[in-house]
Amino acid sequence: MTWPVLAFDIESIPDISGLRQLRGEPPDATDSDVYARWLAERKERGQSDFTPLHLQRVLVISCVFRNADGLKVHSFVDRDDASEGKVIQTFFNTLEKHVPQLVSWNGGGFDLPVLHYRGLRHGVVADKYWDMGEDDRDYKWNNYISRYHMRHLDLMDLLALYQPKNNAPLDAMAKLCGFPGKLGMDGSQVYPAYLEGKLDEIRRYCETDVMNTYLLYCRFQKMRGGLTETEYGQEIELVKSALGNLAATELHWQEYLAAWG
Repeated sequence: MTWPVLAFDIESIPDISGLRQLRGEPPDATDSDVYARWLAERKERGQSDFTPLHLQRVLVISCVFRNADGLKVHSFVDRDDASEGKVIQTFFNTLEKHVPQLVSWNGGGFDLPVLHYRGLRHGVVADKYWDMGEDDRDYKWNNYISRYHMRHLDLMDLLALYQPKNNAPLDAMAKLCGFPGKLGMDGSQVYPAYLEGKLDEIRRYCETDVMNTYLLYCRFQKMRGGLTETEYGQEIELVKSALGNLAATELHWQEYLAAWG
C-alpha cells in the first residue's frame, strides 16, 4: 500500500438554474415550479426522476486523505450557492499538489463524470488529472482517466470485474465487512435536506460515506496483499484514533464509532 491515498465522495442536487436555461423557463417561475414541471414531463415519458449527470450541481466533496503524516477527513462545501466552481477547482488543486491514488465507490460511474461536466461549465483547470501521457510519459500506462488503471481505483467497478450487473451497494458491503455503513440519510434525501437548510447534515453524511469507502479500500488492500494482517489492524486502529479526535467536536463521528462497536 503506497501513500498518498485520497478516497472521495460527492453529494449533488438538481441544477435548477441549468434547467431554467435549457428549458427557457419564464423568469418569474419559482425553483420548485421549474423542478416540478421537469419531473412531471419525465414521468409522462416514463423516464426516471434521476437528474442527468450534467445537471447535477456539486454541493459537497468529502475526502479521506492518508499520507505518511497520518489521516485527515476534509470536505469542500458550496455554502453560498455560487461557489460550485471553486469547490471543484479546490478538489482538483489537491490532486495537482499531492498526485494521490484516487479511491471511490462508483466514482467512474457517477462522481467523476459529474465533476467533469460541472468543471467544464465553470472553467476548472486540472492538467495533471487529464494527462494521459502527452506531458508525462508515465501517465500513458497509469492515469486517472483509464478505467483499468489504478491511479483512480473505482473499487465497486473493480470488485464487480467491470460488469455492472455485479455491482454491490457501498452500504451493504461496508456492513458486511463490519463497518458502520450509511448514517443519517441516503442519497434520495439530500435534495429535500438541502431545501431545509441542512447543509452540515449533508456534509456529515458525505463524510461517513467516504470513510466507509476508505475502510473498504483498506480491506481490499489486505485481500490483495497490499497490507499484511498486522498492518491492516494498525491501519484500522489509526482510523479509530483519528475519528476519536474528530468526535470531540463532530458528533457524527461519535455516532459512527458507536455503530462500529
